[in-house]
Amino acid sequence: MTRFVVRLLINAVALWLTTLLVSGVTVTPYGAGGTPETIVTFLLLALVFGIVNGVVGTAIRVVAFPLYILTLGLIALIVNGLLLLIVAWISDLFGFGLTIDGFWWGVIGAVVLAVFAWAIGVVVRPVVGRGDRKR
Repeated sequence: MTRFVVRLLINAVALWLTTLLVSGVTVTPYGAGGTPETIVTFLLLALVFGIVNGVVGTAIRVVAFPLYILTLGLIALIVNGLLLLIVAWISDLFGFGLTIDGFWWGVIGAVVLAVFAWAIGVVVRPVVGRGDRKR
């Protein structure tokens, strides 16, 4: 459970940093848009992104495995951009959340999001450790 919460927080912070850096990716908080609403919005978007990436992303990666081999993994950029667009679509159904200006902004946002999530994970890993894994 700890690992899940840490990954959720890492993805939320990475998404926040991505919205600061990439102009084509924005987040619209629900309600009045104060600080608590914005934080909850980023946490909800991180949860939706984790679910979409785990379910839809896995299915796409299994089906598109030959394309991954053929393109030496470069198709992953397109797939991750599409997954980010799916998260934006799902959050739009709820009336708040992620807004992406176009497909290529989604690809750029997905790359930046992945780099931030990786970097934060590298920093957080020694602090959190891997104590919750069974040996």
